[in-house]
Amino acid sequence: MAAPNHDLTRRRVLQTGAAATLLAAAPRIHAAGDDVGAGIKIGLIGCGGRGGGAVLDALGAAHKSIYPQSGYHTEDAAEGARATRKGVEVVALADLFQDRMDRCAKNLAAVGQPVAEENQFLGFDAHEKLLAIPEINYVILATPPHFRPATFRAAIEAGKNVFMEKPGAVDAPGVRSLLETGRLAADKGLAVGAGTQRRHESTYRDTIGRIHDGALGEITHAKCYWNGSEVWSITREPGWSDMEWQIRNWNYLTWLGGDHLVEQHIHNLDIINWTLDAVPLRAVSGVGGRQVRTREVHGNVYDHFAVEYEYPGGVSVFSQCRQINGCRSVVGEEVYGTEGRSNCKNEIRPHDGKRWRRRERSRAGHELEHEHLIESIRSGRPINEAPSLAESTMTAILGREAAYSGQQVTWEDAMKSETRLGPAEYALGDHPVPPVAMPGTYRFT
Repeated sequence: MAAPNHDLTRRRVLQTGAAATLLAAAPRIHAAGDDVGAGIKIGLIGCGGRGGGAVLDALGAAHKSIYPQSGYHTEDAAEGARATRKGVEVVALADLFQDRMDRCAKNLAAVGQPVAEENQFLGFDAHEKLLAIPEINYVILATPPHFRPATFRAAIEAGKNVFMEKPGAVDAPGVRSLLETGRLAADKGLAVGAGTQRRHESTYRDTIGRIHDGALGEITHAKCYWNGSEVWSITREPGWSDMEWQIRNWNYLTWLGGDHLVEQHIHNLDIINWTLDAVPLRAVSGVGGRQVRTREVHGNVYDHFAVEYEYPGGVSVFSQCRQINGCRSVVGEEVYGTEGRSNCKNEIRPHDGKRWRRRERSRAGHELEHEHLIESIRSGRPINEAPSLAESTMTAILGREAAYSGQQVTWEDAMKSETRLGPAEYALGDHPVPPVAMPGTYRFT
């Protein structure tokens, strides 16, 4: 995909986020090697807070008390663990670190999902051992984002359906890999779900559907924000190598997490892409830096960004994200048209004053994204969210690189980039933190 696909249809975009629509339209396909009638057999790759929360979402278990800091909880969950979904079982775990594996296994056992010790794999090759288990037909990829393109490819080649957390990559080679593997998944009849969970929430689907039907007239401009507080960090402990500390503290290393514009703000940019039914032509300009988070524990990422994107038809999108304590929190989107404006979530405000508001709350997307994916597997009509995840990931990378370099960056040029972030080989040894990108001297190639 050397250039943006501006011919994407609204039908295709809506379907990637609404499994029920897709199930009604798609032909029946059964993934090779999968006995979906026997149930969903999960293999989890990446057992940290995100992976531990995602696997419980797939099971249908309430777990706010288990992972209170992870943000993984449902709006309508009862106290304690709810009954797990019928026919869904966790078979194996893979991670790099024993303590994370042990914690995840303990929490799964607490909700009636013990995992045999012989199916708990450690090391950089742990995913290969997990994928070799024939009965696994549903793999959750929750490693740091850097590793996702390679593990996604390995899972699809092994004939597994995949749920992949966002973002899908941290660089352009990773995005191209996502697109290629997504096509392979489609050819093999495998389902692919993504952690862009708002596409599964009925509030967004209803509102954006109305926008696509013309409720705002012609779109003129939009803006989106994820201005929030500082997120977790991991202080380096004695005995940890460079690589171990960086992987544990992955949010603060661009090569591992992509920086917070890519790792977190992707949610807002994904909504903009979905609403506009397009990807940007270019990041016209971008600014950012490290004003507050400057300690060693903060690695080499920025703490704030502001980017202006240009979309087809001359539509400008203004984007901001910040992770600094003590500042005003603003998280959301706003789209403006010739006939009104909308927050994309639950409200449309026409210029004629006839406001529409969706008052019914949606169930949490963290659970719905797994429900829709499992439903598509069991029906034999697999959904595939790899293309939309790749597009939203690249949109965020485009903005990051414009801010890092201080230059305009086009989609076409960015997609041609051969720069791969991270080491050539993986080992728990020396790996100095890369320098902070300095606009004016940093070059995106």
